[in-house]
Amino acid sequence: MNLACATCPVKDSAACAVLTTEERDALAAAGHTRTLKRGEMLFAAGDDEAACATLVSGALKVTAYDQDGNEQILSLVHPSGFIGELFTPFAHHDVVALTESRLCTFARGDIERAIEDYPALARALLRRSQEDLLATRNLLELTAHASAEARLAALLHDFAAAASDSSCHLASSFELPLTRGEIANMLGLTIETVSRKLGELEEMGAVARNGKRGIDVLDPALLQDLSGR
Repeated sequence: MNLACATCPVKDSAACAVLTTEERDALAAAGHTRTLKRGEMLFAAGDDEAACATLVSGALKVTAYDQDGNEQILSLVHPSGFIGELFTPFAHHDVVALTESRLCTFARGDIERAIEDYPALARALLRRSQEDLLATRNLLELTAHASAEARLAALLHDFAAAASDSSCHLASSFELPLTRGEIANMLGLTIETVSRKLGELEEMGAVARNGKRGIDVLDPALLQDLSGR
């Protein structure tokens, strides 16, 4: 299905927002909309000519596997995030949908040509790459030095920020895209510790669980303070 930029919910926050209407229309003509079910893979490590994509809705995880076959979650991709490994002969990591996810996908060659044709897009993608690198470094620092409470609070804070319509405040509620096992994997904790610390955050009044996956943010300032963000 061809792209419909006018009704795209991330048209003002995705990298393509820097393009003029005419430039965006030209780029959209080369792209397609794709929907992934939870657990479905966008591309796998080793794929050549892997597609590039902007996430419109849902959530993705970027993963790798150690020599024993254990999964390691390296990063998450939230709506308006860009995914794709440009200028490499093949993909280095798996990218998998955590929830039903909708994406604008492009052949890598089309994005590479767009970068050459539209310098503003190249700068926007470079800026996002720098932000992703900083987020990865922050995650490494968090898992290496922060307490279990701070690790979980930071992850919940980032989910609430990603779910918000504004960069100025956190969303009041959101759905966790990760299972507790995946949270434990990402934060270097045990599932039991994740459950215990989530209960403690509830007792403090920072958040409240709402159903199976829902999280209500009751005290955004407290959550931010606990996270060290």
